[in-house]
Amino acid sequence: MIELNYRAMDRNRPAKSYVVLALVVLVVEGFAAYVTLGAVGFAWLTGASIALLAPLLLLSSRSWSRVGADGITICWGLGHGRTYPWHEIRWIDVRETKGQGSSSYAVRIFLEGGRRRSLPGLYRSDMYPAPDFDEQFQRVVNWWELSTDQTARVRPSKQFRDRLTPTVIGLVVVPIAVVVVAVVALVILAPR
Repeated sequence: MIELNYRAMDRNRPAKSYVVLALVVLVVEGFAAYVTLGAVGFAWLTGASIALLAPLLLLSSRSWSRVGADGITICWGLGHGRTYPWHEIRWIDVRETKGQGSSSYAVRIFLEGGRRRSLPGLYRSDMYPAPDFDEQFQRVVNWWELSTDQTARVRPSKQFRDRLTPTVIGLVVVPIAVVVVAVVALVILAPR
């Protein structure tokens, strides 16, 4: 079979609507910074934004995954990456993450020690649409099935963290935060 390469820089082309929205937000933010902080404040804010965002963008654009005869190699932007041999990979699936009316999908591998790894460069979301995502996922699964024995493929059981979605976390954290704020307010405002 042919070795598969998935580079994040090939997939990190956001939908045009998100680019337009980001440009509008940046222009409005820049104008507001110039009006409130002046030219020097605007320059400092711009410089700080570039200094914080440039390393993140550089690392995300350099991340990649390779699927081949030796296994799956994952690199998150630094170094040569790490290869996980086929005999260590117990399962491959797609993780769906839902939030604020949209969903994103990422291919992940389950290792024999219970660890999970997402494959950079092989994902789909509203911001980063990938029409060939299902086909590429099936190619990775085909490599895995050809390279491993059927008895070595074990679907992991659901763990607690699999049930934690942004909605579930919000349903737990928000009531606790409301109670804490109410208790603090009662203690501060209580007559002495």
